[in-house]
Amino acid sequence: MTPDHFDVLIVGAGLSGIGAAYRLQTDCPQKSYVILEGRADLGGTWDLFRYPGIRSDSDMFTLGYPFHPWKEARAIADGPSILEYIRQTADEFGIEQHIRYRHQVVGASWDSAKSLWTIEARVGDAPTGDAVEPVAYTCSFLYMCSGYYSYEGGHKPDFPGRDRFEGPVIHPQEWPEDLDYTGKRVVVIGSGATAVTLLPAMAERTAHITMLQRSPTYIASLPAVDPIARVLRKWLPDGLAHRVARWKSVLLTLGFYQFCRRHPKLAKRMLNSMTARQLPSDYDLDPNFNPSYNPWDQRMCLVPDGDLFKAIKDGRASVVTGQIDTFTERGIRLQSGQELAADIVVSATGLQLVACGGLQLDVDGHSVKPGSTFVYRGFMLSDIPNFAMCVGYTNASWTLRADLTSQSVCRVLNHMDRDGHQQVVARLGDKSVPSRPLLDLNSGYVQRSAELLPKQGDRPPWRLRQNYVLDYFSAKFGNVAEDLEFPKPVIASAEEPARLVEAAKTA
Repeated sequence: MTPDHFDVLIVGAGLSGIGAAYRLQTDCPQKSYVILEGRADLGGTWDLFRYPGIRSDSDMFTLGYPFHPWKEARAIADGPSILEYIRQTADEFGIEQHIRYRHQVVGASWDSAKSLWTIEARVGDAPTGDAVEPVAYTCSFLYMCSGYYSYEGGHKPDFPGRDRFEGPVIHPQEWPEDLDYTGKRVVVIGSGATAVTLLPAMAERTAHITMLQRSPTYIASLPAVDPIARVLRKWLPDGLAHRVARWKSVLLTLGFYQFCRRHPKLAKRMLNSMTARQLPSDYDLDPNFNPSYNPWDQRMCLVPDGDLFKAIKDGRASVVTGQIDTFTERGIRLQSGQELAADIVVSATGLQLVACGGLQLDVDGHSVKPGSTFVYRGFMLSDIPNFAMCVGYTNASWTLRADLTSQSVCRVLNHMDRDGHQQVVARLGDKSVPSRPLLDLNSGYVQRSAELLPKQGDRPPWRLRQNYVLDYFSAKFGNVAEDLEFPKPVIASAEEPARLVEAAKTA
């Protein structure tokens, strides 16, 4: 049976995949495409995570699509609202009909002679009792929009004494629907975006909730409803108001990031002062809210309307900084000797990173490890033909870079069509270019898996810039063919076997 063939095959139907499909439809309408999604529904992150209070940590004017205005009042949106927004986008632009659900992509093989990718997938869902069947597709261009973390499960440290604890220990990535935490004592281990989201959300029903952290994180508070966007919507059409609000958020976020990187001591004092004003007057920032590192060495957490600080002021929640000595039957004992009573422990200890959805890649029969490649313009990998991957920003919303990436992919595809090319590959000509981690953060979840991800260089176009304005103009107007090669398919000559036979006879 001949596999179904598409010009472009997209892996993943989350924010990135739906946005990629839109750009293909508008910028490359001549291209056929399909989206393979491993889960039973679209949405990616926003369908997977179901823990209390799940929300964006970027405003929806930048996390949302530039072509589909966000119309809700809250700029910092909850997970269900974001999922519904993605569904509306897929439906409104006719993308839903291109998605094939419960297709888990496990391998991709490139054949230079045929200028073709062969994609192996498993169809079905074993946990529901359905049979899992192999299926194959072929495509001319493979576009990975599967993010950079594993959907199989999060990072779960081996806590000392874990088996002694009599209550449940839950990872937010696997939140049970029937968990009742009303009137319970809860300890959340972690200090990242998930932990600071869980604390105020669960505090509404718990007897008390404690965030236990090894070290503090910078936490900034922003209004849940953007006052500037509210005025813009009052006087401007939806589309124009969305674009203006989007660029306002882009420039403010980028400006603040540059300020933090160039003046870290001043930025640290400013952030600490803002935090102190939202905590009780007698609350000492040390050790719970005074990070040892500079702002943006790790991703900064965002809380809407200061909900985390309000929960602390009300006495419903608290933060404790310390190292775990051991779990006990009824809680956690720290190395300091302090004991935290708990009926439930939530291990908000981060993600397991994975490159290219964890699929097995090979090029002309040779296995390729993404960790051995360099990333070109933030979307193509060195020496892998007709292949792109979508990676977002670490200092701004994911969708900003994702949308630029999809536009760049379309520019490359159109360039190939204009010049009659069947293949494109990024080549790192200067092998002496120093390598840097793809995600330039020192967060634990990044450091644990840095070797699995592609590397970046120290100069364009091999450097992954954290600057939307520069990337915007590069994606729109830059030299689309810089450091790209367009090889011709290597096809053996029909006379070659006969020539070899004749040479053998005369030898």
